[in-house]
Amino acid sequence: MADIRMPLSDKAIARLPAPKEGSYLARDTELKGFFLVVGKRKKTFTVQGDLRQHGKRTSSIRVAIGDTSKMSTRSARATAKDYLAQISRGQHPKAWARPAKAGNTRDKAPATAGGVTLKEAWQRYRDAHLVRKGRSERTIESYRDHVERIFVEWLETPLQALAQDPARMAKKHDDVTHENGPYIANGSMRTLRAIYNHARKTNRELPAENPVNAIDWNGEERRDTAMGISDIKGWFFELAAIDNPIRREFHLFTLLSGCRPAALKEVEPSRVDFRRRMVHIPKPKGGAKLAFDIPLSREMIRCLVRAIRFGREMHPIAQQDILSSKRRTVLVCQSGAMIFAKVSEPLRLRQGCQSSMRAS
Repeated sequence: MADIRMPLSDKAIARLPAPKEGSYLARDTELKGFFLVVGKRKKTFTVQGDLRQHGKRTSSIRVAIGDTSKMSTRSARATAKDYLAQISRGQHPKAWARPAKAGNTRDKAPATAGGVTLKEAWQRYRDAHLVRKGRSERTIESYRDHVERIFVEWLETPLQALAQDPARMAKKHDDVTHENGPYIANGSMRTLRAIYNHARKTNRELPAENPVNAIDWNGEERRDTAMGISDIKGWFFELAAIDNPIRREFHLFTLLSGCRPAALKEVEPSRVDFRRRMVHIPKPKGGAKLAFDIPLSREMIRCLVRAIRFGREMHPIAQQDILSSKRRTVLVCQSGAMIFAKVSEPLRLRQGCQSSMRAS
């Protein structure tokens, strides 16, 4: 079959027929260099670009991103943008991979002096572990923050050099503890430990002992901020003192449903089914595979109706702005009636989806 051009999406890809012989390309019309290789048995997201050094083209490379059965088009497009940006800077997106056979420059990665660097190991861990397993964007962003902010001066440092200098690792942990706090210091080191362990699977020259073992972990206390039955009376008094009725109804809904506020705020209006008295939570903590429905009691339905009415009456301008820009709205919204995120910042919420109700 001849190559085609089309806007790549999950639905469009599912309709693409398999070729009788060989393979063909379905090129994305939105992102240049991003396309799909359609074979008899599988469909693979791929990018292609020209590596340049000193302003001159050195080679054209094609890099596979992943199988359509293991990742969404949205995730693949995000990875493709990152790969293309690296190629434009003269960097091979998969420099951690083994060099191709002699004479084949399409997927040949430049040799890295001193072994795999932290940056290369992070890219491999992100693509092969986080993206491929469908981790949330928030989780990936947390890992990226640790690597590209906390360990920014180590990005071009080989992991082998870090492994051979454990004192350097301990000092870094002490410095981050002092500058950023004990929790972020521990969290960033957990990220580094995971990346190192993952890199060693394909780089056996790395020392078996993880260099993060050299640090002394900061003590962490488990949060105990959940609200008990005895706190509910005072909670309702503080709830009634909130001036903004939309915020008041939203916190009431978190109590009645027992759902995390972050998950509620990401629910689209189409997920609320008043006829069945259900609201669908598509992406709770843990990913889409843990999606569930919340039955709507009479009080919860009243909460939604009141919030919708207040949203229409109090914030008509914000409502029209959102509707005209076609941006997503949050829960307790019908036909774009209520914009919770645009009204004001939410209160700091207690562990276990309850609210501390302290004024922020």
